[in-house]
Parts: sequence; C-alpha cells; structure tokens
Amino acid sequence: MKKNKVSRRDFLKIAGSTSALSLLAGLGGWKYITQYEPSHLELVELSLALPRLDSVFDGLRIAIIGDIHMGGWMTRERLSPAIDMVLENSVDMILIPGDFMAGEGWNTKHENDLNDLIAGLRRLSEKTPTFAVMGNHDHWTNATAVKKALQNINIIALSNTHYTIKRGSKQLHICGVDDVMENKDDLDALLYSLPAEGAAILIAHEPDFADISAATGRFDLQVSGHTHGGQVVIPGQSRPPILPPLGEKYYSGLYKIKEMWQYTNRGVGMGRVDMRFNCPPEITLITLKAD
Repeated sequence: MKKNKVSRRDFLKIAGSTSALSLLAGLGGWKYITQYEPSHLELVELSLALPRLDSVFDGLRIAIIGDIHMGGWMTRERLSPAIDMVLENSVDMILIPGDFMAGEGWNTKHENDLNDLIAGLRRLSEKTPTFAVMGNHDHWTNATAVKKALQNINIIALSNTHYTIKRGSKQLHICGVDDVMENKDDLDALLYSLPAEGAAILIAHEPDFADISAATGRFDLQVSGHTHGGQVVIPGQSRPPILPPLGEKYYSGLYKIKEMWQYTNRGVGMGRVDMRFNCPPEITLITLKAD
C-alpha cells in the first residue's frame, strides 16, 4: 500500500548492513536516491523472436510503460518525460501492465490524480493503439473509475479477454488477465475465447503468474510490472532486499519460461518507498521478430 515520504531510518533498514548504501545516505546521496535516479528514465530496447508470429507482423514495435502510481511520488509533471520518451520512438502499440494509481480508497484527491493521469495518457492513445490491465493498486483505489477513464481516451483495458489485430488473414492476439493478487484473474475464460491460431501476447500485472501462463503453452510473451525492479538493488547481492508477493521470481528484465518469453518492466513510478538506487525507472521498447 502507499506510504508517505520515506524516513532516513526506513532507508537504512532497507540498506541493512550494506556499508556502501549507508555511507551514500550519510554523504549527501539522499538527493540522488530520492530525486535524481527516480527521474532518470532509461530506455531499454530488445528484439524478441516469437515462433508463432507471422511474417506480416515482423518488425512490429511495442512500448511498455508501467507502474505509474499516479498520486504518490508521481505527478503530471513527472509523468510527462515518460510520455515524451514513448512518443519520441516510433511504435506500433503500447502496453501498460497496471498500477495506474497509488494508495487506497477513493476521495477527491484521487479524482484529481486520475485526471492528471488521463491528461498524460491521452497523448499516447490518440496516436497509438494502447492496451492495459489493472494492477493491485488500481483495485485498492477504484478499478471501476480507472477503467472508465481509460475507455474515455480509447485505451483498451483487457479483463480476462483478448483483442485481435489482423493483417489480411493473419492474426496477433493481445491478451490480458485482471489482477492476480486480488483474485480477479480468470485464465480459463481468456483461453476459452482465444483463437487457437496466431501469436499471443499476455499482459499480466504480477510477473510470477508466468509459471501458470507458460504452462498453458498458448502464450509467446508475457509482459508484467508490479515489482519496480525492487527499486533498491544493492551491488553484490543476488536480488533486491524487498520484493512484493508474486514478484519474487521474475522481478526484472527478460526470462524464458518453457517456450514463453517473460519481460518484467521496472516501471516509471514508485510504491513502497519513494526512492530508487541502482534501479532506474524504465520505458521498454520491444521489436517483434518472426522466428
């Protein structure tokens, strides 16, 4: 759930016994981890070959922008550079793997935050087909209001269903499960409606759902968020000190699970604590290749 500004004690708790991070905090690095790195967007580019992708879709470019968490650290002004980065790159499709909002409950402030969010996202959806799923924070806030606002700017919110893109007789399916952590997912319903032919990309907020989705053998790529990459990554340690439920296995970057690719985007906002270290926010650009 949403927390207010992190204290120095909170930071040192996260750092634990790591003297390098403790020293950084004591030598003025506080500004770096709470202001500079959270605003220092990284563009991650990669190409992925999908065995079921028809050649008519070869070269299709997908941008991923996730975990915006509007209303926490994220503001309309801070979101704008992330929107600009997506627009500066020629993409055919945008995927947003949930957690549009921060916090919980619903009040006037959240309504204002949602208006700020939509003002930014409209700049994307008016130019490029955009697909999304809900995350746990959206349900903790007001998923119904978020979905309605997205619909008003032509963002397609996928809830245990799919959308098919056609080029001639060839198909590419963009699929989405509702939030797993909140027990809103229904993979059986999605699979029941999904055609047997054509490559399928699944948007699922929680990355560890990939063990379940990959086992079906129907999806070529799963795109997720949720973890923010851990936000604090301590050099020399094998994994971040704090990771959320359902984000402990596939917490950052690219994985191969059975025959399915899994990509976990580090997000552009922050959640548990308002800091990043060795884990900058990320916009991902994936170019699809026909295998």
